[in-house]
Amino acid sequence: MKAMVLKKICSLQENSNPLELTEIDIPVPAADEILLKVSACGVCHTELDEIEGRTPPPHLPIIPGHQVIGWVEAIGHNVRSFKTGDRVGVAWIYLACGSCKFCLSGHENLCSSFQATGRDANGGYAQFMVVAADFAYPIPEFFSDEEAAPLLCAGAIGYRSLHLTGLQDGQRLGLTGFGASGHIVLKMAKYLYPNSEIYVFARNQKERAFALELGAVWSGETTERAPNKLECIIDTTPVWPPIIGALANLEPGGRLVINAIRKEGSKNSLLELDYPLHLWQEKEIKSVANITRSDVSEFLALATEMKLKPEIQIFSLEQANTALLELKTGKIRGAKVLKID
Repeated sequence: MKAMVLKKICSLQENSNPLELTEIDIPVPAADEILLKVSACGVCHTELDEIEGRTPPPHLPIIPGHQVIGWVEAIGHNVRSFKTGDRVGVAWIYLACGSCKFCLSGHENLCSSFQATGRDANGGYAQFMVVAADFAYPIPEFFSDEEAAPLLCAGAIGYRSLHLTGLQDGQRLGLTGFGASGHIVLKMAKYLYPNSEIYVFARNQKERAFALELGAVWSGETTERAPNKLECIIDTTPVWPPIIGALANLEPGGRLVINAIRKEGSKNSLLELDYPLHLWQEKEIKSVANITRSDVSEFLALATEMKLKPEIQIFSLEQANTALLELKTGKIRGAKVLKID
């Protein structure tokens, strides 16, 4: 099969083609696994973090990709939940231990044995992949393969982030960064909280205009002050400075939810915090750590109910490096998806 393979950690500023198109053997599913013929895979900023070495080290060589849509080609002899010909999705959570206190309480995203698709096990930048049946999800018929792919991370992690804000209908929500996840969260928030105003902070004018198209009441630079203080803000940017701007825009008692696996840049950036301006008056900061299986299932049901379709840009498998470089340089409108023949 064909696969785009990461063989070494590198900077995209020095190497614009970090993934190599490679012919490798089709994997064989174990007893509890299914083999998928991959049809689409979303392109996520986390892949940039993996390639450039900001996440825990990938198991090199590795096939990236954790927003995977595929059709069941074969099943292990213990699998009863799927049959050949079913359409399923695979998300960032590839495996967890199933027995620790976090797994037993439905918080397997915090499991110390958490394995990530495309980092700890081969992902969806390939024609085939295997995954444990318990970590695959039926995909509603309403979505095409390409539309469904971004829902598995950009959508599901956005769903978790929105839940963690504690937002109530009528409260003001801010979104810092407006890529794949941000535009899905805006649509979701408008559906769930119709009386809430949504303010968007983004780095370029095209993203800000897109946010206004989708119903934001205001959009500005990540360093700007919004015309009103906000009860909740979700940050999806890859860098530290927007965090400081977001904290300055929070109301007393407001909550900032940081939706990022890693941040680029200096580890000392937070030393620029001014306590009275950014943290005083009981402001909160909460991080998002991965997603649970229930996040994925619940969000797919919600997306179907509200007929949420993401804005997508389609690339071929062989164009994966181009899609990643566009993501790196900020050429973003919605989500980027690889269509795999």
